[in-house]
Amino acid sequence: MGSFKFLSFLTSKTHPRLPYQNPIRQNLVDKPESQYGPNRVFRFLRRLMSGGIIDGGSRTEAEEKVYSWLYALAQSDKDLVYEYVRSTERGLSFTEAERRLKENGPNVPVDFSFPRWWNFLWHAFFHPFNIILIILSVISYITSDSPNGCIMLVLVLISVCLRFYQEYGSSKAAMELSEFVRCPVKVQRCAGRVVQTELVVQIDQRDIVPGDIIIFEPGDIFPGDVRLLSSKHLVVSQASLTGESWTTEKTADIREDQSTPLLDLRNICFMGTNVVSGSGSGLVVSTGSKTYMSTMFSNIGKKKPPNDFEDGIRRISYVLVAVMLVVVTIIVITDYSTSQDLTESILFGVSVASALTPQMLPLIVNTSLAKGALAMARDRCIIKSLSAIRDMGSMDILCIDKTGTLTMNRAIMVNYLDSWGLDKEKVLQFAFLNSYFKTDQKYPLDDAILAHVYTNGFRFQPSKWKKLDEIPFDFIRRRVSIVMEREEEKEEDKDPHGFERVMVTKGALEEVMKVCSFMEDVDSGAISPFSPEEYQRIINMTEEISNEGLRVIGVATKKLEKIRYERKDNDDTSESDMIFLGLVTFFDPPKDSAKQALWRLAEKGVKAKVLTGDSLSLSIRVCKEVGIRTTHVVTGPELELLDHDAFHETVKTATVLARLTPTQKLRVVQSLQTVGNHIVGFLGDGVNDSLALDAAHVGISVDSGASVAKDFADIILLEKDLNVLIAGVEHGRLTFGNTMKYIKMSVIANLGSVLSILIATLVLKYEPLTARQLLTQNFLYSVGQIAIPWDKMEEDYVKVPQRWSKQGLPMFILWNGPVCTLFDVTTLLFLWIYYKADSLEDLIFFHTAWFIEGLLMQTLIIHLIRTEKIPFIQECASWPVLCSTVLVSAIGITIPFTPIGEVMGFIKLPLSYFGFLVVLFIGYFVVGQLVKRLYILVHKSWL
Repeated sequence: MGSFKFLSFLTSKTHPRLPYQNPIRQNLVDKPESQYGPNRVFRFLRRLMSGGIIDGGSRTEAEEKVYSWLYALAQSDKDLVYEYVRSTERGLSFTEAERRLKENGPNVPVDFSFPRWWNFLWHAFFHPFNIILIILSVISYITSDSPNGCIMLVLVLISVCLRFYQEYGSSKAAMELSEFVRCPVKVQRCAGRVVQTELVVQIDQRDIVPGDIIIFEPGDIFPGDVRLLSSKHLVVSQASLTGESWTTEKTADIREDQSTPLLDLRNICFMGTNVVSGSGSGLVVSTGSKTYMSTMFSNIGKKKPPNDFEDGIRRISYVLVAVMLVVVTIIVITDYSTSQDLTESILFGVSVASALTPQMLPLIVNTSLAKGALAMARDRCIIKSLSAIRDMGSMDILCIDKTGTLTMNRAIMVNYLDSWGLDKEKVLQFAFLNSYFKTDQKYPLDDAILAHVYTNGFRFQPSKWKKLDEIPFDFIRRRVSIVMEREEEKEEDKDPHGFERVMVTKGALEEVMKVCSFMEDVDSGAISPFSPEEYQRIINMTEEISNEGLRVIGVATKKLEKIRYERKDNDDTSESDMIFLGLVTFFDPPKDSAKQALWRLAEKGVKAKVLTGDSLSLSIRVCKEVGIRTTHVVTGPELELLDHDAFHETVKTATVLARLTPTQKLRVVQSLQTVGNHIVGFLGDGVNDSLALDAAHVGISVDSGASVAKDFADIILLEKDLNVLIAGVEHGRLTFGNTMKYIKMSVIANLGSVLSILIATLVLKYEPLTARQLLTQNFLYSVGQIAIPWDKMEEDYVKVPQRWSKQGLPMFILWNGPVCTLFDVTTLLFLWIYYKADSLEDLIFFHTAWFIEGLLMQTLIIHLIRTEKIPFIQECASWPVLCSTVLVSAIGITIPFTPIGEVMGFIKLPLSYFGFLVVLFIGYFVVGQLVKRLYILVHKSWL
């Protein structure tokens, strides 16, 4: 996928001294604790840092340095932070900033070099069998056998073009990372030689250096890792790192401790996160490759676990090359000793080598994968990597993110509770009126309230109310208030124009309760003081509700005077002394199709694990709804405390892993791959999923996902529907099965044929077939196998994950290979004994008989290999395979009776020989079926 180049600070063992570095930072991130130090404060900080965090995720050296550096800053006073980065309260001078920029380069998280088109062409070309075919074609041209050489080159060309065309579209990667930080930044710099003046200037994020003081406001993106210096109602979104949609409050006036998870540090802001509300200033402490974001993406592009299939193909090629060298050498020497024609002997040897090579393997593999890609395209999937289809067939664990995959990614209203947890319609009424009259900006929770009221037949008559004012929602207050009035006619009231005027407040529960002084008994209407005991009781009740995976907001009201209403700007007293009414709860429901899809995946041997950045309680609630077991759950902070062995054991058993950081998701995937020896798929759509998507055997994203996630994915779903993955699993297993059919069938047929030729050559002392006849036979047989990608698989085969077995193929060859050779030798003995074809005078007859028997043997063997059942009786191949078998067999039988046969050196055969062939192949299928049953009995599998 290309290579990532990081600055030497985090990757080399020794670090050059940077202008803004000092021995303090070196001690914090590099050196072990020493008894003596330059300062007691510094020694104290080093002792704090020496404890480290015990984790089971095998952090890299670069990650450990970044963690140590940020924790040191979070635990330090602001005055000490300036010393760490060699800066001042006024900021850096322009000269110093320019010098640091030259030494460190531009502030980008990662320097990515994109692969060129020729990289993909080389990847598609460099296949062991492609190389073998090219070598054989070159030898064919040298020995004046141009037709054979041309055929082999055409096969290579088709195979390479198929793979190159499918994979060239995935050449983009990681460029989207710059989207997070490509914007102007307000920076405080100092100027002047004698009297220095503080200036606020705007510079490009690429020119930010450690030591800069930045000033930020809503909408700004942090250009590096920042230690806050000042803050006012600062709320930050860390969705780019965590995947959570909720915001995080940050403050400068705090010193954190080592027990706080890194992303929960309240005085540290990270590169790529953005300001939602509030303002402040901060000191840039890390830029470029030294930031936390850089550690996230430092593992992207690293080598994935070895692919069993590719390794197996490579081993087969080595074995066949070794066999080819031995057998061809013997055949060439034997033939030359008889014919004394070196050129003819070499040509015959090349023909034998060609017959031994599974020439169609690259074409069959890539055609099968391309066919699977087209089938998945009809299911609204985009396949970027062909090999991902085959890996889908082997996948036995699917790691999925909760939001938008298992759930609808929208809220529905569940309950409307009073202060004692009972459903009360009055709570819903005022929550509805607040959402109905709200005009500033409607959020999904407002839509959920309105939808619940309309669909359940409530008649709250909003037309009888008139909106007077609105105090809009902001991320500081985290609530919205509506002032409205209603005209009511009261019989006991002499004034026919009585008014009810009220303020309704709805928002985050803590913020609503903060402005309440009273609470109401909804049934009786009694108003009582909102005591600390009642406050704590409601908080406890809310925690129980939250543990069920529900989101809670509060509702409060306040009756206003009947005089003319007028609110002054910046008047914070209007939302005060309110009456607490109750709670409204919400839930992000699972998709209707999710439970069925997960059940169907489990039926096919694919276990689901949920890896999410959301809270544990919400994740458990969703997983229970869709049928995922929640007996073993764990959170990211808990994983951080585990040692290496406990980490892997926990990952093995856990089905729900919540509050995970991006690097933790990566480590979970890697643990499942290496320690668990699983084929892992990962389905995610956020930037925080990019690491896991890149590391998984099968990375799956969605069309609406982040650009980075789509770039690193192997498969892109155009719909967020797990049922599409089930079809992908079936296509993958079908592709894998058909590929294994060809590999096992071709290796057995080719080895059996070549060994038979070797035996015949040694016994007869002449060529059983001429080079031209052998190449023609091999060509017809190869053409007949083109239909294999269109074959079907038995139902039992696609029910379980299929993986390449290192011992499976050698044992398969040892069991089934001798059967082919046995019946070839039987043919040889029959021709020798019955027809007395043992002399040069009978050479043409022998060539013709051996040509037809060998072609039929290699053509019919696919029907014996392709199924565990009795071929043609219990199980038949697909019609394309049947048609190709009949066509190739008919061509082979009729060639001797045509003028082409005369050119090829054939003669017409007696009918008695065809009667013998019928008996021979009946015997072959009987013996082959008996060997098959014994093999299955011993090894418990076939393909």
